[in-house]
Amino acid sequence: MMGQAQQLHDAEDGELVRRFLEGDGQAFEALVVRHRNRVFGLCVRLLSSRTYAEEAAQEVFVKVYRNLARFRGDSKFTTWLYRVTLNHCRNVQAYRARRHEKRHDSLDARPEDEDGLGPKRELPAGGASAEDELLKGERLAFLREEMARLDPIWREILLLRDVEGLSYDEIGAALDLAAGTVKSRIHRARGELRKRLTRRLREAGETP
Repeated sequence: MMGQAQQLHDAEDGELVRRFLEGDGQAFEALVVRHRNRVFGLCVRLLSSRTYAEEAAQEVFVKVYRNLARFRGDSKFTTWLYRVTLNHCRNVQAYRARRHEKRHDSLDARPEDEDGLGPKRELPAGGASAEDELLKGERLAFLREEMARLDPIWREILLLRDVEGLSYDEIGAALDLAAGTVKSRIHRARGELRKRLTRRLREAGETP
């Protein structure tokens, strides 16, 4: 007979939610284990700080625990989870702004994080491609920096689409937007990011 741990591992999100609401605390633990990296990764990218992201991710799951009964099931659990995470990170950003805190650059991440969120700073091995690798690293740094400087409305939608891989419908559900509005905002956000990167590359003497 399949053990409970395996049953929880194989269960769909909706089944885990149902079991938790019926009093199975281990079902919630299974949801946390399944989605904690997803939530933490999004918090890092939205808050540009591992320290704030770690705290925010914990607080997100506290909110999920307290409000899971409100999840109606008319969208995927992950879509609802994205909405909770986005709203919480907005609150954190507003709190930091009120305290006039400077934005933490995402480069404060450790260089060899297991989750792959931290940029790797080691120099490439010697060889013909070393210069190309350094160039790619510099462009990636520009991309991270300009993403962090985008207006939150553009940054959120780009992260959901181009990093998290959500569909237009899923993004619409997470942000409470119509699909047409989602497509329009993604187009405008990509254009704004492209314009910023082009300017940075020209200032650095590189060809866009």
